[in-house]
Amino acid sequence: MMTEDAMAAVLAVRNTAAEILGVVDSANKTDAAVDVRRLGEAVQFLANAQILGYDVRAAMVLYGDLGTPSLRARDCEQLWAKYGKALLAY
Repeated sequence: MMTEDAMAAVLAVRNTAAEILGVVDSANKTDAAVDVRRLGEAVQFLANAQILGYDVRAAMVLYGDLGTPSLRARDCEQLWAKYGKALLAY
């Protein structure tokens, strides 16, 4: 579970470029090609990916400088529940 400070830090950099790795298309059991996108959009995608038919058990969002902790699907679900559309604002 993310702390309030960690969640606020992600919100603050929501426009940073992010890469999503480890998403599997459940229908055909292949890695899903997910483009680099803004961090807020990456959080939204992973938070809702299971509904769209993706397996995100091994998924992570990479962003920021080397050493920045990655976000897992459960982190994205928590962030989306707390901040929702604010993550998509410019």
